[in-house]
Amino acid sequence: MKTLHIDLGPRSYDIQIAPGLLDRVGEEIRKVCPKAKRIAIVTDTNVEPLYGARVEDSLEHAGFDTGLFTGPAGEGSKCATHLAALWEAMMHFGLTRTDAVVALGGGVVGDLAGFAAATILRGVDFIQIPTTLLAQVDSSVGGKVAIDLVAGKNLAGCFWQPRAVLMDPDTLNTLDDKTFADGMAEVIKYGCIADKDFFDFLRSHPTRGEIMANIEHVLYTCCDIKRSVVEKDELDTGNRMLLNFGHTLGHAYELAGNYEKWTHGQAVSAGMCAAIQLGFGLGIMEEDEGVQALMDLLEAFGLPTHIDCPWETMVKAVGLDKKNQGEDITMIFLWKMGEALPVRMKKDAVLENLEAVYGQ
Repeated sequence: MKTLHIDLGPRSYDIQIAPGLLDRVGEEIRKVCPKAKRIAIVTDTNVEPLYGARVEDSLEHAGFDTGLFTGPAGEGSKCATHLAALWEAMMHFGLTRTDAVVALGGGVVGDLAGFAAATILRGVDFIQIPTTLLAQVDSSVGGKVAIDLVAGKNLAGCFWQPRAVLMDPDTLNTLDDKTFADGMAEVIKYGCIADKDFFDFLRSHPTRGEIMANIEHVLYTCCDIKRSVVEKDELDTGNRMLLNFGHTLGHAYELAGNYEKWTHGQAVSAGMCAAIQLGFGLGIMEEDEGVQALMDLLEAFGLPTHIDCPWETMVKAVGLDKKNQGEDITMIFLWKMGEALPVRMKKDAVLENLEAVYGQ
């Protein structure tokens, strides 16, 4: 088992990574939630048939009463309507302030369950059991929880750190190739922003089989990079913004596809390519081989390097980005592979330079 400690004072917690951990989650959760009687397990229609019963059995053997709350799979569940329904179901279950919520699934489940945990009864304990690669390397760590609004992605949310993150790499074996690739976009992002050696490792292991043969190393490396950033900037006011490389433009692609045509990973993939080209065009990144190296690696995992986006949607997404400060926005660029930097720019200047990339 690999263990990584996230040091946030009273909000500290451990990430545990181990094959077969799914069958031991009850005893691990009992260690961090000793007073809890009831556990509300939030999952979706994809994950529940695969792992719902195993997690319930483990929790019940540890002395918990369990309630399983299964919503429709997909980004559409991450909305105010499903959040309100989940609140009501938790109250009907009898959840109290000493009980806990478990997120069993990918990023959508983690965001929805985490926001529900943060707000029900003014906050109850929360445990992440991520089952997708994207959730294991990114969304389950760091405490960001949110739902989508009609206006855009993740616009209503808060910071609510989990009590533990329990990762079983074996759950990745049931992912289809598209969903696995979705997570690889975030894996590759970590190499881009913080670790050139890791980026080069990924370039030398450009298949799913090679990644899975080294999966504990991959998960630990990504989570360790995120740990180092989150510990310094828990509330995303400074260098944590580096984790959003590719996301400002990626959110525009998701919006353009109505959160259905393009997955988060696909959108981030194309967003990173646009951002690295934009940074190169601005003279921030001087080595143009980094642009091609990123594109080649993304394409090796079947990820898009360009997504068509209506210009009015791009303008809207840049205007709504959570990194906005008045008329300014903080864009994340690479100045060389493995090292990122935030650059504060006027939104109009961002759009003007994007026009050159998009040929508007």
